[in-house]
Amino acid sequence: MTRRLILAGCTALTLALGATACGGGPVTTPNGGDKSLNGQTITVAGVWSGAEQKNFQKVLDAFTAKTGAKAQFVSTGDNVSTVVGSKIEGGNAPDVVMVPQVGVLQQFAKNGWLTPLSKTAEKSVDTDFASVWKHYGSVENTLYGVYFKAAHKSTVWYSPDTLDQAGVKAPKTYAEMLKAGQAVSDSGVSAFAVAGEDGWTLTDWFENIYLSQAGPQTYDQLAGHSIPWTDPSVVRALTTLGKLFADKQLIAGGQKGALSTDFPGSVEKVFGPEPEAGMVYEGDFVAGVAKDQFGRKIGEDAAFFPFPAVDDGDAPVVSGGDAAVALEDGKNKKAAMAFVEFLATPEAAAVWAEAGGFLSPNKKLDLKSYGDDTTRQTAKSLIDAGDSVRFDMSDQAPAAFGGTKGAGEWKLLQDFLRDPSDPKGTAARLEDAATKAYKG
Repeated sequence: MTRRLILAGCTALTLALGATACGGGPVTTPNGGDKSLNGQTITVAGVWSGAEQKNFQKVLDAFTAKTGAKAQFVSTGDNVSTVVGSKIEGGNAPDVVMVPQVGVLQQFAKNGWLTPLSKTAEKSVDTDFASVWKHYGSVENTLYGVYFKAAHKSTVWYSPDTLDQAGVKAPKTYAEMLKAGQAVSDSGVSAFAVAGEDGWTLTDWFENIYLSQAGPQTYDQLAGHSIPWTDPSVVRALTTLGKLFADKQLIAGGQKGALSTDFPGSVEKVFGPEPEAGMVYEGDFVAGVAKDQFGRKIGEDAAFFPFPAVDDGDAPVVSGGDAAVALEDGKNKKAAMAFVEFLATPEAAAVWAEAGGFLSPNKKLDLKSYGDDTTRQTAKSLIDAGDSVRFDMSDQAPAAFGGTKGAGEWKLLQDFLRDPSDPKGTAARLEDAATKAYKG
């Protein structure tokens, strides 16, 4: 993302003095920045690689500058649960894990792997975050996780030039979006690039439609499997989604093309050198790919509109995020908890916010910390949504159903993309898979 360096000096001063956060007042930081953890080392595990890992390293370095403790990052790849479990069994548990799925956090807690967070961390969560984030970081009323990095998964990214050529503006409703898509298609490129090769993107499509149509309470019921996937609300959402999937004019390459397009490829179809589509639905992280891989200027030749309201529902705000948890079997519990406390502060969030490719659910983070207006707009939308935010439903499910390539919800929605003619049958198959996963 295009960044301005107006806050660079502020960050340096913050790290040196440990006194204030950029644009804010006093910040409670671990051990007061007195270097009392000198000589200690913690290992922090997470899914990040590439640019994300590089930017998170800046946060680790800020923690070291403040406390004296070294922090080493270990990338787990996508299968956090398996990798961390094997490390615990091998006596080599990391001290902190950045957990990307609510279901995995719950699994870790129920396995007895997690340390309840300190009163300092909990106070920060209570005062600086919407209560929904504490809910998703807790198991049976015990707080285990601080959500440090969030994703806004209710954004539709588009090429302003393509929409201008089609004579349409950013839509306010789902029906308007499909109508705009038809105009884009008539102008010579497809309306949407769909990353059907990556099943997780299809779950995100479903979740936004479902949250808007069914409402937050019913969404929560389905997320907890307290209503079945055969519920009429699920069939209704699948029927709505199926109308889009079945329209080969609206989807770049039709169903076959979508099923052979991964997430980066879907962004390329809109923002690459030879555009094939005008819009791509996915989270705020689309901006990073559009900028870093295809040189697009965010806010100028790559923009977004909120995922629009479906039928008579409200516009959805679906989120995801990475929660910092401390492991019981970690070798340095004091420094690990100090690190989690640090991640709960706006000071820590500001480090990555300035680097780009990041959103924080921390209400106390000054929006000026973000390097461009588009990211500020996205972050403000996430914060303003407050407790109406709903966490990615598939991330709340057992991994066997909501987070495994070639299985469960991912595969069944890929099958639905291939043939969207039977929403009831798809709902029944989703229920069968969910029942097995939740029992397991």
